[in-house]
Amino acid sequence: MPLNFIRFKHARFSARFPDSYRYSRSHYWMAQVEGEPGLWRVGFTKFATRMLGELVEAQFKPELGGLITPGEAIGHVEGFKAASDVLCVMNGTFAGMNDALRVDACIVKSDPYEIGWLYSARGEPEEDSMDVHGYVKLLQETIQKMQDAGYGD
Repeated sequence: MPLNFIRFKHARFSARFPDSYRYSRSHYWMAQVEGEPGLWRVGFTKFATRMLGELVEAQFKPELGGLITPGEAIGHVEGFKAASDVLCVMNGTFAGMNDALRVDACIVKSDPYEIGWLYSARGEPEEDSMDVHGYVKLLQETIQKMQDAGYGD
């Protein structure tokens, strides 16, 4: 089924966000896998990929089927701009990383909402996840705070 997007623009940042996904305060998205009840894919939002730049590597710690909880560092990514822990935004079990990242981690930035997902999990999104409208509001506040602090000048 094709995705529907909500457009967002603020200052020098613009993006489109799938309207059927859940979002975290830590700039991840969560999407149910069609035809697989309880299975979710998780990835970075366009805002997160802009902060990280092009990725060159992604690694995950949990074993397949291992328990995962929100806020837990379950892996890391390295990019040209920065390295970062990958935080869990799901309650449940780890169902694996996106094997496509082993071949080309740059797909996280070039196609963050479909091909460039990070990992999958069985369970439920973190309790304070939000819909696209809540995420857009959070993003407006975040970018405004960054501008007020002189980030990007």
